[in-house]
Amino acid sequence: MALQHAASGERIALERGEDDIANFTSIALAKTEHMELIRLVLPVDKPMPEHRVEGEMTLLCLQGEIAFDAHGRTVILRPNEMVYLAGGEPHAIRSNTDAVALMTILLGPVRTGGPTNDPRGQGA
Repeated sequence: MALQHAASGERIALERGEDDIANFTSIALAKTEHMELIRLVLPVDKPMPEHRVEGEMTLLCLQGEIAFDAHGRTVILRPNEMVYLAGGEPHAIRSNTDAVALMTILLGPVRTGGPTNDPRGQGA
């Protein structure tokens, strides 16, 4: 059976209960041609080794404490803190305590974090 993703405008529950870590795994909540939204469960004993994703991404800590390694340094995320990463940048993710996060990946060509041609960044 294929995984059903959320439809446009549909409510998505991010909390799953008191024992969230033990009862739920990572899952793609929504996916389109340009974006993927993932509820990421990070048990303390299962780090994600260094890897790259093609698109730009954000990682928002919902629960626990996450260590995000990129650019030769570690950023510690606690609930309601997030990090942005340019596409193609190597990174690793591990949790200092069992954690849950919301990851957004913009799908498309790799960017390296430099200036863009986005008109929103020009003038006011």
